[in-house]
Amino acid sequence: MLILLPPSEGKAVGSRGRALDLDRLSFPELSETRAAVVDALVEASGRGDALDVLGVPKGAKDQVERNVDLWSAPTLPASSLYTGVLYDALDLPSLDAAAKRRAARRLVVVSALFGALRPSDKVPSYRLSMDVDLPGVGKLAATWRDPLDEVLPAAAGRGLVVDMRSSTYVAAWKPTGGLAERTVAVHVVREEAGKRSVVSHMAKHTRGLVARWLLETGVDPKTPEALAEALAADHTVELDQPKAGKPRRLEIVETGT
Repeated sequence: MLILLPPSEGKAVGSRGRALDLDRLSFPELSETRAAVVDALVEASGRGDALDVLGVPKGAKDQVERNVDLWSAPTLPASSLYTGVLYDALDLPSLDAAAKRRAARRLVVVSALFGALRPSDKVPSYRLSMDVDLPGVGKLAATWRDPLDEVLPAAAGRGLVVDMRSSTYVAAWKPTGGLAERTVAVHVVREEAGKRSVVSHMAKHTRGLVARWLLETGVDPKTPEALAEALAADHTVELDQPKAGKPRRLEIVETGT
């Protein structure tokens, strides 16, 4: 099983970790693209119009300023770097030893800066979104598409892909063919008075809980139907009908109060 997660906008900041070393990261095939994107982000973040170029609010000025020092800044594991609603619910540090071993094998964070990261990969805090058109590199979703297609299918192997990513990060890599048919995109909707809506905070929280449950229990469904059946024990779930060469959509329906 491969569980794909989005990064979080909020990130912890390392204080004592060694500097970034691309050779030590998972998926070494991505090193060339990683280096190009890091160099471009360092340069863009030093510009007077950096906030506009990177599409971030004035309140994130300090995060953009930190980007300038990406090559020398302290690093920390991806498992500690990402914060926010999904990662609070996932709560990787509190997993037992067996679940942490599963996380090391199963979890991949799709990153605008590094392409794909395993929980143990050590990287600096940064501010960059996949929807940015980065000077010197171009649109990041397009930049990462081919490199990710070289590594993620192999990471998935013959297992199921459970896709928890937001649409911004789905744009960077979409499985095709038989792998797409073994991919389940998890969506969360809220139902209240017969009407359904998407509540971002709740959706992130539920995705985090589902990812944690998959790691804690060790269940390893081989088909979308088996995943839906497993989740149905604790959730109201709806799985769409299969389409050749297309991922399945699994909706988790939360009841509003």
